[in-house]
Amino acid sequence: MARISASASGLAAASVNGSAAINGAVVLATCNRFEVYADVEHVEDATEHLVSHLAATAALSADFLARQLTILEGEKVIEHLFSVGAGLDSAVVGEREIAGQVRRALAQAQQEKTTTSNLTRLFQNATRAAKDVGSNTNLGTQGKSVVAVALDLAEELTNEATSWADQNVVLFGTGSYAGATMALLKERGVERISVYSSSGRAAEFTGKRGGFPLSDELLPQALREADIIVGCSGGGQRLDREALEAVRVKNHPLIAIDMALTHDFDPALVEMADVELITLESVRMAAPTDQALAVHAASRIVKSAAKEFSAAQREREADFAIVALRQHTKAVLDAEVARVRAQHGCTAAADEVELAMRRMMRQLLHIPTVRARELASEGRTADYVTALETLYGLELREPESPASATAPAACPVDTTARTA
Repeated sequence: MARISASASGLAAASVNGSAAINGAVVLATCNRFEVYADVEHVEDATEHLVSHLAATAALSADFLARQLTILEGEKVIEHLFSVGAGLDSAVVGEREIAGQVRRALAQAQQEKTTTSNLTRLFQNATRAAKDVGSNTNLGTQGKSVVAVALDLAEELTNEATSWADQNVVLFGTGSYAGATMALLKERGVERISVYSSSGRAAEFTGKRGGFPLSDELLPQALREADIIVGCSGGGQRLDREALEAVRVKNHPLIAIDMALTHDFDPALVEMADVELITLESVRMAAPTDQALAVHAASRIVKSAAKEFSAAQREREADFAIVALRQHTKAVLDAEVARVRAQHGCTAAADEVELAMRRMMRQLLHIPTVRARELASEGRTADYVTALETLYGLELREPESPASATAPAACPVDTTARTA
C-alpha cells in the first residue's frame, strides 16, 4: 500500500494519456485509503493498464498487485463512492474528513483535466448525498472522526494528572488528516506541536496552522522529548523501532498514534518498554457503536441517492438515439417545408403550414422521447434502438466520445474498499 500510495501523484494523467481504454480518472488517495475511479470503454483493458502502471511505479509484480486489489464496476461503484463520501465506509462511521477529501479529489482531477462529465457528475452527486446525510441525520454529530477516537484512546493511556497542555507532540505528515489532527490537538489544549514531513512541506504547513517545523536534523531531538507522536502521512517512510530506541530516554512514556494504513510507525514499536501503540485497528475497536439508528437512516439516504443517480445515468444512454430520431424527423420536415415554400413562396399561408407542421412534429416526438428515457432507466435502451432501426430504417451507433458515453463510471482499482 505504501508503494502504491507513493504512485498516486500523476496516476490519473498517466492513465488518461497512456491508454485508449480510459477516458478519464479521479484518484482518491489519503493516508489510509487509495482508490482510482475511471471512466472506461473496456473494463478489462483499463484494469490491465492501471495495474501495469501501478506495478511499474511501485516496483511490484503485476500479478501480485492484481491479487491485492478490489475491482468494482457499474452501479457498485456508485453506491461505494456515495457510502465513502457519507462516512459509512470509514473506520469510524460518520467521520467528517472523508467528504472533504472526496471534493478535493474531484477538484484535483478537474485541475489536471483528467476527469470526464460522467466522473464529475458521479463525484458531485456523492458530495450532495453526503450533505443530505449531514442535514437529515445526526450521524455527523454522533460519529467522531478517526483522529478524535485515537486521541480519546491516547487520553485514556495518559496519567490522569497530566493535561493535554503538558503534552509534547510530534506530528508526521502535512496532508488533510494532519491538518485535522492539528486542529483537534489545539482544541484539546496542546501547546507544543512539532511537525515533520519527509517531503519538506513542514514549514509551509506550520506557517498556516501553527506549530514548529522539524528538519531531518531536528527530528531526533524532538522524538527524544516527545510524549505523543502521531503518524498520518502515509508517505511510505517508516519510523523504525531501532531508530526510535536510539533517541529515546528510558522511563519516558510515549504514545504512538499511527493513522496511516501503510504504517508511518514500525508495528514493532509495541514491543518497546514505555511505548503504547494506537493503530487504525485500535480505533475500529474503540469506535462508538451507539448510533445504529443514524447509520440506518444514512444508509437509506445513500442507497436512494445512488439509485436515482444510476437511473439518471441509464436515461442518458438513450440520448444518442433520441438525437438521431430528432435529426431524422427534422430532415423530413425541412424537406416538406421546402416543397411548400417552392410551391407557395414566402406567403402567410406557407408560414401557417410550416408552423403547424413543426408543432405537430414536436407533439409526435414527445411520447417517443419520454419512452426512450423510461426504457433506458429500466436498462432497455437496446430495445428502443432496435425499434427505431426497424420502424425508421435508421442505423444507430452509440458514439464513443467521453462526453456522450453514459455507462456508469467503472472503478478498476480500489485497494481499500473497507477502510477510511
